[in-house]
Amino acid sequence: MRFKLCLWPVLLLLMSGTAGCGGFAARRMAQAPNSYPSWLAPAAPVQLAFEDNFLTNFPSHFVQVGPPPARLRYRIIEPADYGVKASSTNWTERGRPHFKFSFVATLPARTNAWTSSPRGTVVLLHGYGEGGFAMAPWSLRLAQEGWRCVQVDLRGHGKSTGSRIYFGVQEAHDLGQLLDALAGENQLISPVAAVGESYGAALALRWKAVEPRVESVVAIAPYAVLSNAVLNICRQYAAWIPRALVRSGLKKLPLLLNVEARQLDTTTVLAGTPVTALFVAGTEDKITPLADVRKLYEKAGPGSKLLVVPGATHEALPYFFNDLVPPVLASLNAASEEPKARVQAGETEVGGHSSARKRQIHASAQNDRTN
Repeated sequence: MRFKLCLWPVLLLLMSGTAGCGGFAARRMAQAPNSYPSWLAPAAPVQLAFEDNFLTNFPSHFVQVGPPPARLRYRIIEPADYGVKASSTNWTERGRPHFKFSFVATLPARTNAWTSSPRGTVVLLHGYGEGGFAMAPWSLRLAQEGWRCVQVDLRGHGKSTGSRIYFGVQEAHDLGQLLDALAGENQLISPVAAVGESYGAALALRWKAVEPRVESVVAIAPYAVLSNAVLNICRQYAAWIPRALVRSGLKKLPLLLNVEARQLDTTTVLAGTPVTALFVAGTEDKITPLADVRKLYEKAGPGSKLLVVPGATHEALPYFFNDLVPPVLASLNAASEEPKARVQAGETEVGGHSSARKRQIHASAQNDRTN
């Protein structure tokens, strides 16, 4: 099974026929991506390849959320010995980098030491216009290390319903209701972590700011300011669309969503609640460039880290497994060990942040990777 990842430009293509109407452009920005006609999707710079059973081996579950009402589809991937292996190739086409990432795993998998007693729960949050499938390689890789993984289609994405998206403002509440449903089914094991990429990374940071049950976050290529990310997409994929049209839609979007304009920006979220997280940025990311991710890192809480991956573009960054897996696992596992350490130290407070200095990590990356 192959998936092509490059759905943000569809939003721009839909806006291109709006004849200069800012209100119409704003409605297209907020339109559920899973309602777009598939033929609008442009050529993708990133391909994922994995077997059908990466998805079909795990049954779908659904939960009602809202208001506004929507039904979210999610899958639960339990800890087991999946034997995940990753490989990649890359090439240049018409002056732009392209990547193909292939993943293999053993399914059904044998149980491992964590199957009966997971380390905790990780909720995986995909990018704009994608679905839970985009995080399937991470689900299996983290589950292999002992985490119960919840792979969700956000509202308006994949097989979830909802006619409109809210760029995290409503989705953070949706995810709280998802945790309620998991707890009601005795499926929620603490600590709870969120791992997101792009749109899902910005959402993960916003969610942690309002959800006390989320103890750690990994944010891969989060956008700092929504309007800047959309304009960067325009420059990268649709330079022929008038900037005035895009800016007009962005100006009308907050009114459509009934929020203040600054509330759509991740910088605003962290300025109000500086959560602690592992931030990941690619040096070749033209959508959420390193400088933007660094701004978020600088606003984040004590103990935050910044991982910089050379050669990684926005779409490819989440699948640079050789560079990402060790620090992501270290971040998640540290969160799972922290409650034990607090108990051993005789501490009684829960939910506090480490006062350790922020650190930046530079990862080395090769053109061809195998893991």
